Amino acid sequence: MERIEQINYIKTPISTVYEALTSEDGLGNVWTKKLKVKAELGFINEFDFDEGYLTKMKITELQENSKIVWECIASDKEWIGTGISFELSEKDNITTVVLRHFNWRELTDFYRWCSYNWAMFLYSLKTYCENQQGLPYQDRKF
Repeated sequence: MERIEQINYIKTPISTVYEALTSEDGLGNVWTKKLKVKAELGFINEFDFDEGYLTKMKITELQENSKIVWECIASDKEWIGTGISFELSEKDNITTVVLRHFNWRELTDFYRWCSYNWAMFLYSLKTYCENQQGLPYQDRKF
């Protein structure tokens, strides 16, 4: 099994980053403007990237200001059955975010493209938390 792993450092309190990763306002400014999100264990978050289907992520772990884990139950076929985790820690008012997208069945070109996009996600998260200006999917120029 393959996994993508990325890290970023955000100059803001951990609570700000956690809120951005668990709220419609936060994820709407960071990932995609079209979504349905609730910070509740077992809730199925829905994300729309204008590709003709919804990406659905079931929340399987939710530890406030510490860890968020999603299980992909609907999306591109390579994503279904994979998991995404965000592990947060804070030191000297800088929040470290470790993002993992795990349980990929194989290394493909789509996997490689997703690795790039997760780095873009972390950049968007950083700019949103630090400057209140993210870069959601609809505003990107690919």
